[in-house]
Parts: sequence; structure tokens; C-alpha cells
Amino acid sequence: MTLAIFDLDNTLLAGDSDYLWGSFLVQRGFVDPVEYEAANTRFFEDYKAGNLDIDAFLNFALSPLSQHPMAELLALRQAFLDDLIQPILLPAAHQLIHAHRAQGHTLMIITATNAFITAPIAELYGIDHLIATTPEIVEDQYTGRYVGEPCFREGKVKRLQVWLNDHQESLENSWFYSDSHNDRPLLDLVQNPVAVDADQALKRHAETKGWPVISLRLNQAPAGILRAINEPSHLPS
Repeated sequence: MTLAIFDLDNTLLAGDSDYLWGSFLVQRGFVDPVEYEAANTRFFEDYKAGNLDIDAFLNFALSPLSQHPMAELLALRQAFLDDLIQPILLPAAHQLIHAHRAQGHTLMIITATNAFITAPIAELYGIDHLIATTPEIVEDQYTGRYVGEPCFREGKVKRLQVWLNDHQESLENSWFYSDSHNDRPLLDLVQNPVAVDADQALKRHAETKGWPVISLRLNQAPAGILRAINEPSHLPS
């Protein structure tokens, strides 16, 4: 099995679904507009700077889920998908995913953003396997807490290793696409790391390592990467 792994936010999406969800809650009046927006922005800046307190962030981000019944949350999420996610799906990302699928690769999204937000986005891209931070549910109600390992930085590696062990698979010939220096632990581990619309820290690291640096913000997926998927010996730098 060849595993093709994709980060989600700012990789397959032209934006960050976690941050956008927070902004959406503000717009819809589900949270305090001043305090929540300020905290949402502060955590997002911490993430980009590489010093995010993941536990503090998840306690903040998951708290609104505990304050509303499931049916209301599902309706709100659908409006979020329609209004803010559909416009930032990337045609080039669809092409990239299709190229891996055509080669029989196993497709996976691995993301720090919680599964309540990301599971339907994975479905929009037709990707069956999702590893995401898991919100706790008790009696069909979110508690505002998470269970297990947060799927962030080294946590992505740990969560993926559990999946590999459960499926008796390995990272041989594996691919991982990401925009963020926070994903270096996993990028350093796979056989074919690809920096996608990378932040400056990841771009520098990728160039030092000789990894491909590509963009999915254009109408077409880069020809060099599509060729490399079909002919692995021709992976571009």
C-alpha cells in the first residue's frame, strides 16, 4: 500500500477551517463577538509562530460545541460548509487527489482541526481516511473536551503510527503534503514530503532538504508532481 497523506488547512483548502469556524460562530452570534474573536486570532497567530498551546486552544475551540444540542450544531455546520468551506475548496487539490487515487494509493487527511469540522470536508474531497483531533461525546452531546492524543505536531506522528499498526501497514513509498512548519515531524518521516503553499519556515526547510515546493492555488496541479505520482523516480525538487 502507498499512503498519500494530506494536511487540510491551507493545504487542500485555501484557508484555515478551524479559524474560519471560530469566525463563523462570531458572525452567527453563538459566542461573544469581542472576546472570542480576539482569542481566536491570538491562537491562530500562536499556531503560525510555532508556539501554540494545543491543550489551551482545544479547550477554547471545543467549548462552544458543549453549549448546543447536536441537531443545532449539525445544522450550523452545514451552513458553515456551504458559506465558508465550499468557496475555498481547490480544483488543483481535487486533481492531485485524483492522481493518487488513479494509482491505487490509499488517501488520508491528517489534521489538528477537530473531527466535527473536518469529517464532512474529507467527504467533500472523497477521502475515506481521516485522522483528526477527537472531540468527546457523552450521550449524544459534546462535552467541550477531547479524547486521546491531539493530532498536532508530534501527535500527528503518534496518531498515524497507531493507524499503521492497526492496519498492519508502513510508510514505505508514502507521501505527505503540508503548508506548515508545525508538520515537520511527519514531513521528515515520509518518503515523499511535499511543501504546499508553505509558510516561510517550512519553505526554507524544504529548500534545504531538496523537497518539492508547490502551490495548489492555481487552476492546475503542478505538472511535475503529477508526473512524479505516476513515475516516482521523477520526484521534482
